Amino acid sequence: MLTPGNVDDRQPVPKMVRKLFGKLFANKGHLSKKLFEELLRTFQIQLITGIRSNMKNSLVPLMDKLLLRKRAIVETIIDQLRNISQIEHSRHRSPINFLVNLVCGLIAYCREPKKPSLGFGTLPALIA
Repeated sequence: MLTPGNVDDRQPVPKMVRKLFGKLFANKGHLSKKLFEELLRTFQIQLITGIRSNMKNSLVPLMDKLLLRKRAIVETIIDQLRNISQIEHSRHRSPINFLVNLVCGLIAYCREPKKPSLGFGTLPALIA
């Protein structure tokens, strides 16, 4: 979902997860007790984030901890899209120019020979 820069990251989350279920992994910027309770009550989605330094520790299942670590790879991909494929550019004069730049950046990223991988093929071996 694309939003203006002055919109709080937590605001569009309920609209984005309407058709999802299960667990939602997010960064610490999405921490909010109100958002956590709304997602769990309304959509039956469990929000999983890291904890901030001023928060109490809570028990998290091992699988959730392992999957939360995979967020670093997702952040790497986003960084590559911004810098290498030059997707982050905010001076477009028309929505069509913006979409053309976005699609071209995604195509350029898909053509990259080496891309980060989540390695889900090796994940069950960690559990066994």
